[in-house]
Amino acid sequence: MNERSILVVAHAGRVDTVAAARRVVDALRSAGARPMLTADDHAELSAVDGFFADVDAIESASDATALELAIVLGGDGTILRAAELVRDTGAPVLGINMGHVGFLAEIDRDDMDDAVRRVIARDYDVEERLALSVRVKDAAGAVVYDTWALNEATVEKASRERMIEVVLEIDGRPLSSFACDGMVVSTPTGSTAYNFSAGGPVIWPSVEAIAVVPLSAHALFAKPLVVSPDAAVAIEMLERTDGSGILWCDGRRSHELPPGARVVVRRSSRPVRLARLHPTAFTDRLVRKFRLPVAGWRGQEPGTTS
Repeated sequence: MNERSILVVAHAGRVDTVAAARRVVDALRSAGARPMLTADDHAELSAVDGFFADVDAIESASDATALELAIVLGGDGTILRAAELVRDTGAPVLGINMGHVGFLAEIDRDDMDDAVRRVIARDYDVEERLALSVRVKDAAGAVVYDTWALNEATVEKASRERMIEVVLEIDGRPLSSFACDGMVVSTPTGSTAYNFSAGGPVIWPSVEAIAVVPLSAHALFAKPLVVSPDAAVAIEMLERTDGSGILWCDGRRSHELPPGARVVVRRSSRPVRLARLHPTAFTDRLVRKFRLPVAGWRGQEPGTTS
């Protein structure tokens, strides 16, 4: 039977995360699995703790494609990084929250040992989340940048002093043009991130849709939109705009947008796969994250309907 390769993703800058990574690596080895690190994480973790020097690093495409799963120690930012790392492998991501309550992390650090045990036992489900395909075209229509996003693709002004002028297109038809600070195109997963801060709707993960939210738009019809998951959303930087823009995807990947650039966002053919241990209701995640007041709720017995 082939040895099972499991990626461990951790931030070397936090003492508690480094200690947690040691525990996970030890547990995986004790179970006969092969813990692995990315080359960058291997160098950074080894620099702060020699324990990681003899942990295998991913050195080839075959190492990456052999990954069964990624265990991520950190918050949503680290999980987004891990999703990028395993994008081409199909390996699911299991998030163990080491800080504030995040929406992508499956469990908190107190349940870490049980999580590793269940990973070894293959006692987890895989949930597929809608991701975005993002392309940038120049004024001549040629594709100059091609990427993806799990949370959101954001077109923003590059200069604080100048707004950008854009025209919004849905499914090949122009909807409206206006000056604004930017545009957020979000997945349901990202609806509680930048989309939420910009005034967009919270979308349950089980709902397949794309949210489009203008940022500080100077227009009457510039409200948040929820469109079909199969819609094509295009944002064009008008040639007459005085300001240049910048595209950000998940706050991690960026590309400059000169006047005339066109950003096309649609559903990616490749979803992001998240490993799940507990069927936690998304409503409960919202209550914990935002500390929503629920005192006085009488509720229903488990298994009954409202």
